[in-house]
This record gives sequence, structure tokens and C-alpha cells, in this order.
Amino acid sequence: MSEPQRILVLGASGYIGQHLLPRLSAEGHQVIAAARNVERLEKRQLPGVTCRSLDLLWPENLPDLLAGVDTLYYLVHSMGDGRDFVEKERQAALNLRDALRQTPVRQVIFLSSLQSKDAPSDHLRARQLTADTLRDSGVPITELRAGIIIGAGSAAFEVMRDMVYNLPVLTPPRWVRSRTTPIALENLLVYLLKLLDHPSTEHRILEAAGPEVLSYQEQFERFMKISGRHRPLIPIPFPTSWISVWFLNMITSVPPAIARALIQGLKHDLLADDSALRELIPQRLISFDDAVRETLKEEVKLVNSSDWGYDAQAFARWRPEYGYYPKQAGFTLKTSASLESLWNVVNRIGGKKERYFFGNYLWSTRAGIDLLLGHKLAKGRPENALLQVGDAVDSWKVIIVEPEAQLTLLFGMKAPGLGRLSFNLRDLGPERSLDVRAWWHPHGTPGLFYWLVMIPAHLFIFRGMARQICRLAEQEEQKLRR
Repeated sequence: MSEPQRILVLGASGYIGQHLLPRLSAEGHQVIAAARNVERLEKRQLPGVTCRSLDLLWPENLPDLLAGVDTLYYLVHSMGDGRDFVEKERQAALNLRDALRQTPVRQVIFLSSLQSKDAPSDHLRARQLTADTLRDSGVPITELRAGIIIGAGSAAFEVMRDMVYNLPVLTPPRWVRSRTTPIALENLLVYLLKLLDHPSTEHRILEAAGPEVLSYQEQFERFMKISGRHRPLIPIPFPTSWISVWFLNMITSVPPAIARALIQGLKHDLLADDSALRELIPQRLISFDDAVRETLKEEVKLVNSSDWGYDAQAFARWRPEYGYYPKQAGFTLKTSASLESLWNVVNRIGGKKERYFFGNYLWSTRAGIDLLLGHKLAKGRPENALLQVGDAVDSWKVIIVEPEAQLTLLFGMKAPGLGRLSFNLRDLGPERSLDVRAWWHPHGTPGLFYWLVMIPAHLFIFRGMARQICRLAEQEEQKLRR
């Protein structure tokens, strides 16, 4: 175990950050977890971990965060921020470089991607550009490069998983023959953690890999064997751009921008030479098959989280086949109404007067479909003005109540998947915001088809709900002023 350090983790709310933080906490380090959105991290209340909000594109408070820091983990990427993510990653790296010149730390550990000798994708180019920029800070940079990560929530793994679970026939493009060195999430986390014991006084590049070199086709075949989902796999010569246009949005629940960026980097072999890293940090490398088995076991417990209020009914209804990443549709609106007024109105949902605030005929139609399928839905809601966890609102169940912040209800109708409806309130200073949003974890092709059919209605309804809730809250405040 390394000596306790003061550690800053940038990008702490991301996939790797959420897994790394508990390990840093368990080893007694003093950790500052920084990200644009830290609400979920704060709920975990990890010992020794302080959460701070930070946007590296507007890093006014970055120098304060760097003060007294020994090691900085840079886990930031902008793949989910749209097509201009390369420029955003470059600007974020420039801002950090400038801050490090003023307030240096002992070392920076930057989790990057394996690079291709051929023409790189935007994703790989952004990673390389970030590394080059950080090296100009004057602080020793350890660039840890990794390829495909096998673990629950890894975008590359979930794309493969969704294809196998959701398609009767697999027809990936030609990149399925490209080779890589997939690494288990557990092995990667050990490397990241143990690098604290091996600081460097100069820049270095280390490559992380699993014990096998596998093509993507071989990974698909092994995954199908382990999961018991056998699908014909027929590679076809479709351009990668086609995949990003229709396939990703429809078949996988992985955020499209992230999946698109990753898949564009799969056209070439991405092979690691991990000899230097294995000599520095020896460990038993987990095979691809064992990593997949462990990941599938882990995904059984995914619903047991704060997103679902640790609700026993949600846990009982969860199936491992449901998509890891949820589909989502919603609408956000700003208002002059107070949080108190908004909260009071939101809690009227299901009442005799407002019902669902907007499009009530559509809600009734949806309930009628359940009735036709022989699934009779409960009706009514408690008489108390403010809802509590466990309350029933028609077929919905209240699973999260955070006064003047969040109300979440568990979907109770009959459909192939598991969903929830959330109302999130935020104080923006001169204004407040209300976000009305549905989250849906589809169950295979039927679950995806159901979601695609419902999207137009969802977008129409949630926009109307947000506007009506804000309107009612504003009217209430006007009455109080009279």
C-alpha cells in the first residue's frame, strides 16, 4: 500500500473514475473528486473523498483544487459532447496545462488510448493531442494507454453486448477482423492504483493489455458462447459512417456520440506492448472469458443503485439482458418560480385535477393498451400533498424523494424493459430549472422497438408537462404576492 497522498481526480464521475475512487478511499488517500456533475458521487459519501464541481472549459477554481496535490489523475474525455469533442478536449488540456504551470503537482497519470500507426480516428487523435499538450506543463506525465476494457459499463463492451442481445443476426462491418488486446477492468484499476507506488520524474508512456490478442470477431464469438446467445455473425462491407448514422442510435443503448467515436477507432489493429508495465507492476492478468463472466455477474446487480432508490421491486424486476445504459427522453425548462412552488406542483402528479399535467388522453390511451393485454392497472394516489417513498401513483411507485430536488417514480405498465420517470429541480441563482425525463432500459429487440415507437409521444408529453408544471408554479406565486 502506498503512503497516503493528496490526490485530485479530474473526470471523477466517468466510467473509470467511479470505479477508481472507492479504491483510493480504501487506501486512506485524501481525494478531491472533480467533475461537471458530482451529485451521484456525493451520494456515495466515500471516506476521505471531497466532491467539487469543475468544468475544465471554464476552470476558474482549478488552481485552488491543485494546491497541495501530490498526484493528479486525468480521466477526462469529451466523446459524449458532440462532433466538436476534439476541440473541447484540446481546450480542456490547454486549460489544465496552464494551471499546472502556475500550481504544479508531483505527477499526472493520464489514462489514454492505444494508438494506431495508420490514420487515427478523431477519438485517438484527441487522446494523442491531450497527451502532447499536458507534457508541455513541465509536470511529469505518465500516459497509460489501454484499448478495449472488459467491464460493466465500458462503452466498447456494451456495444458488443447490445449487438448480441438485441440482434437475431450480427452483421458488423469489416472492422470486426481488426485485432486488439482487451483488458479486464480489474487489471486496469490495479495498474492505475499501483502507479502511485512508482512515481516518475520524467514523461513516460506505458501500455496496458490483457493476456490475449483477439480480433473483434473472436470477442463476439466468445461472448456468445459464454452468454448462451448464439447468433450468426456475417461481416459485411458497410462503411463505418453508416453504422454511426442508424445502427448505434437504434440497436445499442450506449450514448451514440461515445459509441460512434469508439467504433471509428476500430478500423485498424490496436495492439499493446505491455512488457514495461508488467515489469513495473506484476499482476495476474485476467483472461477475456473470465472477464466477461465476471462482468455479466456484475450486471445482475446494476439496478441496486441510487438511480433506482435501492428499491426492492426494481431489483426484483431487473434482468441481466436489459441494456446497461438507459435510453432517455425528456425536456428541461427554466422558470422564475421558486423550488418550493415547483416541488408542491410536481407532487400533485396523479391527482384528480391535474392528473399528469399534460396529454392526459395519451396517458389514458397507454393505460388502455395494458387493459387490452390483460394487465389491469391500479388507480389513485395518496391524499397527502407531498408524496413519500413507497407511495403508489396509479401504476407508478415512488422510489426517490429528495425534497425540492428530485421525485422519481418506477414504471408500472406492461412493456419489455424497466423504466422510471424523474422530475429534477435545480436552483440556478436568478432562475430555477425543471427537468422531466423518462429513463428506459430495453429488453432486447422488443424493448428497443417499444422505445422507438414511444419517442414521439414522450417528447411531446414531457415538453408539455414541464411547461404546465412551471406555469402552475408561477401562478401560485403570483397569488401569494397579491
